[in-house]
This record gives sequence, C-alpha cells and structure tokens, in this order.
Amino acid sequence: MREFTDEERRRRLGVRHALAVRAADPVEAAARVVALHATDAATVFLSVRARATRGAPADLEDALYTRRTLVRMLGMRRTMFVVPSPLLPIVEASTMERVVANQRRLLLKDLGTAGVPDTERWLADVEAGTLAALAARGGTASAVELAAAEPRLRTSLHMSPGKAYEARTAITSRVLTILGGDGRIVRGRPTGKLFSQRYQWALAEQWLPVPLDRPSPTEARARLAAAWLAAYGPAPASDLQWWTGWTGAQVTRAVSDAKAISVGLPNGATGLVLPDDRELTPDPGPWVAFLPALDPTTMGWAARDWYLGGYTPLLFDRAGNAGPTIWLDGRIVGGWAHREDGEVAVRLFEDVGQEASALVDAEAERVTTWLAAAGDVRVLPRFRTPTERELSS
Repeated sequence: MREFTDEERRRRLGVRHALAVRAADPVEAAARVVALHATDAATVFLSVRARATRGAPADLEDALYTRRTLVRMLGMRRTMFVVPSPLLPIVEASTMERVVANQRRLLLKDLGTAGVPDTERWLADVEAGTLAALAARGGTASAVELAAAEPRLRTSLHMSPGKAYEARTAITSRVLTILGGDGRIVRGRPTGKLFSQRYQWALAEQWLPVPLDRPSPTEARARLAAAWLAAYGPAPASDLQWWTGWTGAQVTRAVSDAKAISVGLPNGATGLVLPDDRELTPDPGPWVAFLPALDPTTMGWAARDWYLGGYTPLLFDRAGNAGPTIWLDGRIVGGWAHREDGEVAVRLFEDVGQEASALVDAEAERVTTWLAAAGDVRVLPRFRTPTERELSS
C-alpha cells in the first residue's frame, strides 16, 4: 500500500489548490478546490485573489453575473458555496435532497403551529406563486420584491416563544431557500456593494448559461466524491463525510463507485485516493498565501493537524469556523486581519526565518493594495476568531 507523508500532502495542497501554482481565472480557481466557501461574500473574492492570475473583483463578477460560469448556491452541510456551473446539479442531486426535505418539514411544522390550515397544500401554492411572481418580473427579483408580489411570503411565525431569543420572522427566506435547494431558483447579483450579503433571485432555467442535466443521487455522489478526492486526497473517508454531510453508508457507496483505493497516512492512519493518483508531487518551491475566513483549503478536512498544528484556538471560533490564515509551504503559520484604516495586520505564531518572513511581508502588501483598489470595503468575517479580533482592534 502506497504511503503518503504529511510533506507530500502539503505539496499536493499547494499545487492542487492553486496556491503554489496559480490558476488562470476564477472558474479554474473554484474547480481546483471543488467549491469556494461563500458564507461571507468577501471570502469568495479573497479566495479567488489568492489563487487566480486573473483574480480581480471584475473577473469574478464577470464569471458570476455575466458569463455565469460560476453560480452561488446552498450546498454541502447547508453551507453557501460558489461552484462551477456544471457542478450545480451534481451538488443538488448528491446533497440537497435530504437538506431540502428537512427544511420543508421544519417549515411545515412551524406553519401548523401558527394555525395555517392544510400546510402542505398551502406551502406548495406559495412556492408556485413565488415562481410565478419571479417569472412576471422577467426572471429576476429581490426577496423584498417577491414578498410584495406574493404577500403570503410575509407570513409571520412566532419562534421560540418565552425564550430570551424569541422572535417573529417572515417565512420569505425559508421559502426561497427551499426553492433554491430544489434547483428551481438561484442567487443572482448582489443588491449592494462589492461584499454585500443581499442578492437577487433568478429562475434557474433562465439564469444558467446552458441547460444542465441532473444525475441520479447515487451517480452524483460518486462524481462529487471523485472531484473531492482529486483535490483533497489522500484523506480518510471521515473527512469526506464531514465535508459533504453525507451518511456513512452514502460515503462508503460513493468512494466505492469512484473506485477509490486505500493508501497509508502517518501514524498508521488510512486514506483514500483515486486509482490513478498515486504519484508523488514535485516540490513547487517556497510559497505564501493569505487565505480569508472559511477558505475552502482551511475548511477542507475535518482532521487538520498535518497543516494546522496546535493553532486551532487562535484561528477558529468555538463552532469550528476558521478565521483569516497565513500559509507557508502547505502549513498554517499565522493569522491576519483587515483593520479599519485599511492596513492588513499580520501575526506569525512561529519563527519562520528571514526569507519566509520577507515573503509574508510582501504578500501582506499585495493584499493591502488589492483591498484598497477594491474600493470602500472592509473585510470583517461573520464569525470572529481570537487572532482576527485582536489584530482588527
């Protein structure tokens, strides 16, 4: 059985994730890591900046909103991602059926509690009305515009009554999330500034550049597992299960259908690779990357000791969300933050040597310049981590 060292995994990470050898454009950058995390809008832009030769904001916006070769969607673990358009039906078929069923079940329960009669029929009618309202506006509209056209979207639910966090919320976002997970609508252009978190919604059939066939769930899981292993292997099946949110049985079937083979990892662990992917990676030379909060490389594996070491308390919040990280030759060695005055502040957790420190300083300057050119923007992660908080102040 082929043995893979941590050093080989780090070389693979640098090359395959387009950190040591850059991708040409945002689409290739996304494909190299399968999907870009998009919970924070800024993360998508900064992840592309770190990986693509043509990684300016205008390049990403062109791919997302003009050519539409990238699309923003809810995917694995009910997390926001930006994926190459051909991957959209694969993620939907492999992952979203269970997520959507669960979200619909919870909404139906809450509607019943609120006194809505015949909840399943009522919700189906609201969904149809929402799609009709979207079509009537030319296939693109904001959530506010849709709620005005389909008033039942403004139905209010009283959540967690009697609790300190009780609230009354409209069902608008929950219905739109279900329609998006079903593949009937997609998130379109933002309605605000560059890093805005508010988006228009669009009919999928009109937004996507070409019609996309949806595979069976079993085929889709095999294809997604193969894509993940090509980017993140060798890795244990447990990492794939964490990344996708699949059941253990689904992971077992998917890696079998992908014809993955077992390989050795340090400390007696076992990982998986694709059958034609056992060659070692040439050393790409020294490289440094400043990755944003929730970057797909930082969040790509559940077991992270081989690239994170003991820095979890400094760079992750209590829920497991990663903050901005500094990478050196396949390892995380520090963190960074964007201050209000525009400075990119840096903290290294170890002595990396004079040459590597110079590479870090040069990359910090490049990130600072890039952010300044992006306009009136501030990178402030949704999930704050200890190092990011300290450096931001």
